[in-house]
Amino acid sequence: MPDTRVDKWLWAARFFKSRTLAAAACSGGKVDVNGDAAKPSKVVRPGDLLRVTLPRSRRIVRVAALADRRGSGSQAALLYEDLTPPPPPREARTPPPAYRPPGAGRPTKRERRRIDRLSRW
Repeated sequence: MPDTRVDKWLWAARFFKSRTLAAAACSGGKVDVNGDAAKPSKVVRPGDLLRVTLPRSRRIVRVAALADRRGSGSQAALLYEDLTPPPPPREARTPPPAYRPPGAGRPTKRERRRIDRLSRW
């Protein structure tokens, strides 16, 4: 097996749940092979660099081995070398809400009820 179609390889490497989704991603310009846009029939070989845009992320992988059949996740992980840079660290805590000094702006519901109680007398 000297080479494999890119849509078949992406499906076997478990980047997409079906080969149809892999082919649609290739046709939609979401897959680049060695810097060039890839059609589903584009041939990949070991050593090729793939840039795959997934719904929630972008992955950069180097093809390590070829496969025509879809196997387990552990077998799929052996098909490529992940070169994706790690995401930037997220801030651990959310900042406290903005401080609003009393009397500034529109009154809160609680303040409004107190005002109404005072104005009824």
